[in-house]
Amino acid sequence: MHQMFLNGTAMSGQKDHGCIAGLARPLGPATTAPDFRFFAVRDEFPGLFPVSSGGLPIVGELYEMSDSLLFDTLLPQEPKELELGTIHLACGTAVRAMILQPNRIATGDKVVDIADFGGWRAYQSHLAANARVHDVLGL
Repeated sequence: MHQMFLNGTAMSGQKDHGCIAGLARPLGPATTAPDFRFFAVRDEFPGLFPVSSGGLPIVGELYEMSDSLLFDTLLPQEPKELELGTIHLACGTAVRAMILQPNRIATGDKVVDIADFGGWRAYQSHLAANARVHDVLGL
């Protein structure tokens, strides 16, 4: 069994959660140690990137899952820009997580540092609010 920190599209309520729903055991909300920058790639998914300074804590969800669920179901659905690694949570526990691999990002892809939002859901809320700007302003 693996403890897996999810911070993007496989979290509850997100588009890819169905691949683990009912199969992984939710352990609750979790926060990383303040050792990461957090990036949105093409506004499609986020990626944790470890840094030695200037990092922030990122919120997500912790799950317990079998080898089969992790390696045969979840990992094949992850974007090519991410790779399985190990991180530390704010409490000091080491867990599995997907880590952004900058060398796999295509030239010209939109990449935005969203660490100041603290998590994927907060960034999605920001995008949704900005999508309504014209309606709110009557433009």
